[in-house]
Amino acid sequence: MKTRAPLLHPTPAGLFCPEGDFHIDPVRPVPRALITHGHADHARAGHGAVLATRQTLDIMAIRYGADFAAQTQAAEGAILLGGVSVQFHPAGHVLGSAQIAVEGAGQRVVVSGDYTRTPNPACAPFEPVTCDIFVTEATFGLPVFRHPDPPLEIARLLSSMAAFPERPHLIGAYALGKAQRVIALLRAAGHDAPILIHGALAKLCAYHADEGIDLGDLLPATVERGRAPEGQVVVAPPSAFAATWVQRFRDPVIAHASGWMTVRARARQRGVELPLVISDHADWPELTETIRETGAGEVWVTHGREEALVRWCELAGIPARPLRLVGYEDEPE
Repeated sequence: MKTRAPLLHPTPAGLFCPEGDFHIDPVRPVPRALITHGHADHARAGHGAVLATRQTLDIMAIRYGADFAAQTQAAEGAILLGGVSVQFHPAGHVLGSAQIAVEGAGQRVVVSGDYTRTPNPACAPFEPVTCDIFVTEATFGLPVFRHPDPPLEIARLLSSMAAFPERPHLIGAYALGKAQRVIALLRAAGHDAPILIHGALAKLCAYHADEGIDLGDLLPATVERGRAPEGQVVVAPPSAFAATWVQRFRDPVIAHASGWMTVRARARQRGVELPLVISDHADWPELTETIRETGAGEVWVTHGREEALVRWCELAGIPARPLRLVGYEDEPE
């Protein structure tokens, strides 16, 4: 009996759907792109047409300018493209992030993009979607990665602030998603004092606030050259810690919010005094739980620790393959 061909297949530009004539998260300009979320390793400028959630389109315009694509369309409900139907479902990763379900000829493939199952106050929660083929990330696809609850990490931050009230706490957090999540978690934990933010975060934080994410009172971390305003919490992109900007703060506690802070050697290499294990990606239990929950008869694994998750699938009796797509880890977690 002839095996049915999948709706998608990997190409050098990314996953391609011949029936719908589109790529998903292509790494180079293509005529038609479906984008899962606004991080630059998934959302690039220069495509002919882009289909994404409204929030992802807004974020791409903030990051790349209004003319980032020749045409754009906000994804709402099921949309027919050629011979297939596509629908976007929340991924829980960052604001606007989505899984993309592609359905046609009695087959459904779900491309998860990046996702997490842990509640995130800065975006809509992950929505499991049953499918025949599930395309999963594996950023933290090793059994050693088991992330603590983010509120517990925020409690550690607040304890450090109480122990060292005279020292500003500088938190490295990626500009899209992680920074807003850390700020929202601090607000949820009762920290209502102004939080200082690096200028690179200003536009994206303002957009999150416009979308109803409670970030509270935010102030610029630099009011004039060579001077830093008063404030105990400062949030900045990790790249800022390699610049002279950080020297404006006297005896700071250097913190970093990332799933990679599980690896203490990474924290030491970066001079991180307070590692905060807060991840916007699924850890090992979430990855395996999600695969089972989708009911997928086949799993494709991409951008991450592919081999371990493929092996887990095989031991669980689920056919799996590594995609080995290139170009999806250009931005820090």
